[in-house]
Amino acid sequence: MSCIDRFSLSGKTALITGAAGYLGSAMAKALAEAGAHVIINVRSSARGEPLLREIHAQGGSAELLVLDVSDQQAVQEYFAHGGPETLHVLVNNAYKGKGGTIESSDAGDYIDSYQVAVLAAHNMLKGALPALRRAVRESGDASVINVGSMYGVVSPDPRVYDTPAGTNPPFYGATKAALIQWSRYAACEFGAEGIRVNSISPGPFPSDSVQQDAPAFVAKLAAKVPMGRIGQAGEVAGPVLFLASAAASFVNGANICVDGGWTAW
Repeated sequence: MSCIDRFSLSGKTALITGAAGYLGSAMAKALAEAGAHVIINVRSSARGEPLLREIHAQGGSAELLVLDVSDQQAVQEYFAHGGPETLHVLVNNAYKGKGGTIESSDAGDYIDSYQVAVLAAHNMLKGALPALRRAVRESGDASVINVGSMYGVVSPDPRVYDTPAGTNPPFYGATKAALIQWSRYAACEFGAEGIRVNSISPGPFPSDSVQQDAPAFVAKLAAKVPMGRIGQAGEVAGPVLFLASAAASFVNGANICVDGGWTAW
């Protein structure tokens, strides 16, 4: 297999949760461009249809999956009845939350955050195991990629944020740290059978609307990055494609920070 072929996802199936968001849509499009058939998970068809049309317009292969990934029974039913028979790549990207501080947060914020990220990743991996194992038997490899955050590694600088409500919240960081650690557990449990589990931790990737509406805030973020700028959505695609492909066949249990060096200071 040539070096270029090792990065190809041609003939493979990938499922990405939380696919309609800023980074999720970039990852979904990249997986399709690499040749994968992409299952786009969203909570409502209205959120996912524009992305589905865009992938199809670019010649990619994709389908929509409307599913609450924090609902264990619904996930189990999906994989038992109608889910992919073979799944080569699973990207756990789903998250739902808001801003806040420790003082302004309550127990429900932590529970909601944990359910939509960590418990959902658990539900998806457990439900997908037969399909992931079939991928290993057929092609020798399956990859699970969990999307953490730089704030699962370091704390946000409160001086960057203008209000408590606009601050990156503690339940977000705690949840992402848990997801990164859970990824290591999964890597150790399933690595021997050829299912690799890794995480990526994106850094400052403010959405297009934030970039347009809050340039002063974006400038503060950029000032904290050794590279002197924020990340653009497409820049998360390379690490995801690497981990999804055979090029990362001996990468297991890693957490790749995609943050321009934010966590390296």
